[in-house]
Amino acid sequence: MQGRGAVDEHLPGAADEGADLAALRAALAARAAADGLLDVAYRTLDSPVGPLLLAATERGVVRVAFGREDHDAVLAALAARLSPRVLHAPARLEAAARELGEYFEGRREGFDLPLDLSLAAGFRRDVLGALRALPYGTTATYTRVAGLAGSPRAVRAVGTACARNPLPLLVPCHRVVRSDGGTGEYVGGAAAKRLLLDLESGPGSTAAGGRGMVGP
Repeated sequence: MQGRGAVDEHLPGAADEGADLAALRAALAARAAADGLLDVAYRTLDSPVGPLLLAATERGVVRVAFGREDHDAVLAALAARLSPRVLHAPARLEAAARELGEYFEGRREGFDLPLDLSLAAGFRRDVLGALRALPYGTTATYTRVAGLAGSPRAVRAVGTACARNPLPLLVPCHRVVRSDGGTGEYVGGAAAKRLLLDLESGPGSTAAGGRGMVGP
């Protein structure tokens, strides 16, 4: 006979319920994908710059968001701008999570991921193209990026495009700095930008001995 304090080991515990819920979500996501109903998949990822939200359409990664951006608000915005069919489906973002992990470990200097740039248009998209051309371990001024984007006088617009970059890290707006040597603003916060710049200027980076400047 069991005492009052005994626990029936056959009763499901919190761990079992959590596993069942995860399996149910995975099955739901797989079914939605098979039926063509998974328009936007998302997952979260722990990182040295805090929790990241990763989201992807069938075309590629469409959003990377820092915790300070409020992940619930980001998901709501994705539902409003892209599709209400947004599901937690980590499988679609497995490669993105792996490559970001390798980047933070200092084992990757570039990303081999398809990107969906549908959240950026016009000059903002031109800026994203210029940012993607900035090599690992280097920095460029806002003025330089404006020139690379085809509008040398649009320095303020470059700052806005960086602040609204839907794909930070993958599209490296953290490599854009002020002409006076200051790091400037960053969607992930000043500490995150400093961490990323320090990571890329480490002994294993292509910028031997420190960061290089792209252009004037």
